[in-house]
Amino acid sequence: MHAERDLSEVWSLLREQEPVAWHPTADGGFWVVSRYETAVRVYRDTETYTSSRGNVLATLLNGGDPAGGKMLPVSDGPRHMQIRRELLRALTPRALAGLGERIHDATRRLVVEAVAREDCDLGRDVAPYVPLAAICDLLMVPEEDRELLLSQSKLALASETPDGTEMEARLARNEILLYFSRLARSRQDAPGDDILGLLIQMTRSSVALTDQELLYNAYSLLLGGDETTRLSMIGTVHALIHRPDEWARLKTGEVPIATAVEEFLRWTTPTLHAGRVATTDTTLDGREIAQGDIVTIWNSSANFDPAQFDDPGRLRLSRSPNRHLTFAQGPHFCLGAQLARIELTALVTALVEAADGMELIGEPKRLYSNFLSGFHSLPVRFAAAAAKKEF
Repeated sequence: MHAERDLSEVWSLLREQEPVAWHPTADGGFWVVSRYETAVRVYRDTETYTSSRGNVLATLLNGGDPAGGKMLPVSDGPRHMQIRRELLRALTPRALAGLGERIHDATRRLVVEAVAREDCDLGRDVAPYVPLAAICDLLMVPEEDRELLLSQSKLALASETPDGTEMEARLARNEILLYFSRLARSRQDAPGDDILGLLIQMTRSSVALTDQELLYNAYSLLLGGDETTRLSMIGTVHALIHRPDEWARLKTGEVPIATAVEEFLRWTTPTLHAGRVATTDTTLDGREIAQGDIVTIWNSSANFDPAQFDDPGRLRLSRSPNRHLTFAQGPHFCLGAQLARIELTALVTALVEAADGMELIGEPKRLYSNFLSGFHSLPVRFAAAAAKKEF
């Protein structure tokens, strides 16, 4: 449904008439939150709406996430904050400064090569390698293992075809966990000062991270650092191809790239929803929510709520302020938000420097998922910049 249909009219109707709507299923159902203001309330109230049973609809409808309470995105409370504080030390702007320079250099090379070719599939030739290289650098994953992780991460949360199965996704997730189990074991004697090394050290510190927590959080960092940014990158180029006026504003410097990046993040909204479970009977926008009910926050609707964003159906790169929910809000605000901004900034900067224009040369292909949103294939041709710069 999400791959093949435009749901913007559905979301508009729900926001206006039933902002907290019950969606029945064969075995029960779940609540659908579509308004921005209500979504923010649920995101911030982790006591009433917990992530500890899971944060993805398919998992919640299947009985819950086995990583609940052990992996940051599916845990709450003091333990969540303790582990989060430790990991944030490796993801501050200062800590990422050196990596940021490498990301910009690598992205320039990829974009220059793409511009020089007759044709390019952005989803195959450029977008996968920037976020993958960045998160693998942070986890010190050897170069020779990265293609394996890329292939498995593409299967773990979505499918490139309509006939993908849950079994394929489960096997991919298990392969990633097994990989990190082997990698962590090989580094026990010399953990290092990267993020995986930090996780290993946390098993020996006062944090007392368990082996399961180590593996689940390495897995989470890989998928969180790879998939969503890749989709935002592809969606950014797709949006610019269809809006040459906004591309011109970028090229002339009329719009600051940092401001444009926030609008690209809102526009692409790579994570469709976030799931929660009510810990107590409560009321939300006049609807009675029972303890144990699944409550889903739909970023794909909230990021286009006209009560928060003026003319939300228009890509306006100068939009400011832009308090989108692409990184969520509250205690579960995305750990890798700074890294994602660096990567998307690197792509847009490289495009502005290396290309004068771009066009579609084939049919874009969307992912099949009710959790991730975007294109996995975007065949494009770039026009090289007339005034070439040194790279």
